[in-house]
Amino acid sequence: MSPKLTRRGRLMIAVSGLSLAFAVSTGAVSTDLAAEIGPLPELKTDLLKAELGKRLFFDKRISGDAGIACASCHQPEHGFSHPDALSPGYPGNKHFRNSPTLINVAHKKVWNHDGRLGTNLNDVTRGMLTESYIMNMDMRIMQERLKQDPVYVRMFKEAGYGEPSNGSVRKAIPEYLKTLTSRGAPFDKAKMSRSAKRGMKLFTGKAGCISCHSGANFTDGQAHNTGVPENWDVFLDPARHQAFLAYGLFMGVENLFSLKRDPGAHVQSHKADGSDMGKFMTPTLRELAYTAPYMHNGMIKTLDEVVEFYNQGGGRDSNKSALMKPLKLSQAEKKDLVEFLQALSGETLSGKEFVWDQPYPAEYEAIADWRNVRN
Repeated sequence: MSPKLTRRGRLMIAVSGLSLAFAVSTGAVSTDLAAEIGPLPELKTDLLKAELGKRLFFDKRISGDAGIACASCHQPEHGFSHPDALSPGYPGNKHFRNSPTLINVAHKKVWNHDGRLGTNLNDVTRGMLTESYIMNMDMRIMQERLKQDPVYVRMFKEAGYGEPSNGSVRKAIPEYLKTLTSRGAPFDKAKMSRSAKRGMKLFTGKAGCISCHSGANFTDGQAHNTGVPENWDVFLDPARHQAFLAYGLFMGVENLFSLKRDPGAHVQSHKADGSDMGKFMTPTLRELAYTAPYMHNGMIKTLDEVVEFYNQGGGRDSNKSALMKPLKLSQAEKKDLVEFLQALSGETLSGKEFVWDQPYPAEYEAIADWRNVRN
C-alpha cells in the first residue's frame, strides 16, 4: 500500500505510544520480532496541511534558482532517497553524502547522518531549504514567490495558515512527511518466507544486528563507527569538496583543510583525541529494497555486500566500534539474513501517487470536502 492520502482513512489514526523496547530483561531478545514490536503506527495528519506540504515537496520554486525540489534528491521510486552514491545537491554544486530515505522520518528523534539535528522536523526543513549546497533558498524570496501563486494563496488560507509564510512552509512539509510511514512489509504482515524467518533468528542472535538496529524503525538512534571506507569522490571532485568544506567550516571542524575523512558525529562532540571521528547514526533498515546504495556515503551497492561487510567485522578504522566482530556466517546464513532484510520493505512507491493531478481546483475541492466530512 502506498502512502497516498485518502478520504478519512489511514492518515487519521492517532499515534499510539511507541513502545519499542525489546524483552531484554532476561538477557535474551525475542526471536519473534514482528509480534514483539509490531508495525510503525501511522501518524495523525491534517489532510489539507499535508496536501499543501506535498505540493511544496515537489515544487522546484522553493529552491534558490528554482532548479530542484525536495523530491529531486528524495525520489519516491527510490524509497524517497537517491540512486547515486552521493546526493547531487544544489545545481552547480554537489553534496558529499548519500541521500537518506524520508520514509518513517517523522518517527525519528535525530536527523542527518551525523545526528546534528535533533529537535524537530520544522528545524530540519529549514536547514535543508537554506543550506547553500542543498537548496540554497533565501526564505524571504521563497515567501514572495509563493504569494504570487494564487493556488498557493488559496491552499495556505484553507489549510489554516493565513497567507503564505516561511513558518507555514516549515510546518506544512513535515505534515506531508508524516504520511510517509512504512506499510505492507512482509515482516509487518506476518508473511515472511521460511528463509526470512531463519534470517530473523540470525538478526536477533548469531549476527547480533539487533544490538544497534532495534525498535520498530530498526535503529537505536545512536552513532557508531563501523569502518565504512571513505568515498574519495568527496575529496577528488571539487564541487563535492567545496560543499564538504562549507559544511565543515560552519560546524567548526578542526584541521578541516587537511582532513581526508568525513568527521561524522565528531561535529557534535569535537573530542580532542578524535575518537569520535567516523561515527554515523544507525540508519533504519526499513525499505532497504528501494534505497541502494547504502551507508552514509553510498560505498556499498547491494544488500549482499552489506551483509558480507558486517560478516567480515566491518572495515578498517582505528576508531571502529568494539561491537564490530567477524560473524562467521555461512553462505546459507548470509542468504537468509538478506531475505529477512528484504522482508522489511513494503510495496514499491512509484511516485505517481504524490504528483498533483490536473486540473488542480477540482482535486482541491475534493480535499476540502474531506476536511468538512472529518470535522
